[in-house]
Amino acid sequence: MHKTLAAMTLGAGVLLAAAPAAAAVPAARVATVAEVSAPISGAAVYAVHQRGYTVSKYGPGAGSTVLARPGDSPQFAASPDGRKVAWITAGGLLRVREGAKVTTAARGLQGGTPCLSPVWSPDSRRVAYVHVGRNPAGSVSAVNADGTGERVLGSTRGVCHLAWSPDGRYLAGYAGTTEGVYRLDVKTGKAAKVKGVTLAGHVQSLSPGGRYVVVRTLRASDPGGDGTWPEWFTPTLVDTVTGRKVPIGVKGRQIGAFHLADGRLVVRVAGSAGNTLVVLDRTGRVVQRLSEPVAARNQALLQVLR
Repeated sequence: MHKTLAAMTLGAGVLLAAAPAAAAVPAARVATVAEVSAPISGAAVYAVHQRGYTVSKYGPGAGSTVLARPGDSPQFAASPDGRKVAWITAGGLLRVREGAKVTTAARGLQGGTPCLSPVWSPDSRRVAYVHVGRNPAGSVSAVNADGTGERVLGSTRGVCHLAWSPDGRYLAGYAGTTEGVYRLDVKTGKAAKVKGVTLAGHVQSLSPGGRYVVVRTLRASDPGGDGTWPEWFTPTLVDTVTGRKVPIGVKGRQIGAFHLADGRLVVRVAGSAGNTLVVLDRTGRVVQRLSEPVAARNQALLQVLR
């Protein structure tokens, strides 16, 4: 049995078969007409580890702006608006940085466990995290960025690399043992195992409505790793209802994929000089291509900004 992070008594999961060649990305629930028609700018948030982690925002023609330096903590997340970064210190403090201001938003978390990264709500106002202090292990809580309004969202085995659907309804993460992906309904507080994924080592995004998840699947022979956020990975798009593996119709070596709020999918494609962001509409048609900054070529993609 494939295991990792064995010390975390958290586990269980879902598997993907090889994809048939060429099929459209299925339609997801549309947010607004304006979101559907607006091309993305190419701005994005990335993270790199060089003598500690640095999270930076890159904008077309604007270069890079450092948003935060979480140091050696691999447990971090950038907000969807590209303005804030949250991270968990080795001592279990949830810290939020916006501009020059740093706030301690929660205490008593589990620091030093790479896969237990926080995640921002779609409106960039709240941060969700696994709380192993007051709440039972596997319980997910959320708090406002200023540290107020903490509440429990529910319990799930999918506590690693949480992703929050753009409509705010679902959270998804993989199990600490790598044995599958779970989707938590924050309205009911209940979680369900995602069909079609047996082993997983990363969750990057959920579609609006939470039906489709972008995940890094593992074979039984693959190392589980320590749960650190990957600089790149081969994305698999899974229908959480049917368990079907949905092919992503983009040529080249895919190294990530990210859902937008209107259901479009942004696919990251590796390049020798720099990577490319390829935008697919809700039918799977390529509608836009953007070059990433050369400096971000070997960095982890955290957010695609509008």
